[in-house]
Amino acid sequence: MVRIAALALAAAVLQACASAPPNPQIDYAAFARDVDEVGAVREARRVSEDEFIRMAGEPGTVVLDARSERLFRLRHIDGAQNLPFPEFTAKTLAATIPSPDTRVLIYCNNNFRDLPESMPVKAMASALNLSTFVALHSYGYRNVYELAPVVDPANTRLAFAGDEIRAR
Repeated sequence: MVRIAALALAAAVLQACASAPPNPQIDYAAFARDVDEVGAVREARRVSEDEFIRMAGEPGTVVLDARSERLFRLRHIDGAQNLPFPEFTAKTLAATIPSPDTRVLIYCNNNFRDLPESMPVKAMASALNLSTFVALHSYGYRNVYELAPVVDPANTRLAFAGDEIRAR
């Protein structure tokens, strides 16, 4: 009896999905293709802390912090530009990153430990670096690099800015 009810429920869900109106502004298949394309590229573009610092100091490089404005205000890598991920559009990205060829360095909360207020760690599959890398690729940005390690903020050469730093 339970099995019949489960099958009936599954059939109803499938029918509802099949009858849902199409949305020409959402393309899951294209998203899945971008995730597949980015996988190998991203792996080759993950850089050490020292390499990140070196690259960030070179002219024409943008360090992009895609976290919320609130978390950015608390603490961010000094010199980073904040464009929260939900605000990514062709227009906002173009206003933040001079061209699709510009080298972009990204990082997220999951690159740091012991900062629960300003850099709370997310579920690994939801780390912002993943969605940021894919989204930048979707918008045509191909010169993207990611901070690879988990960094101890007490023992790093990365410089930070923000309210947490000023409060000390």
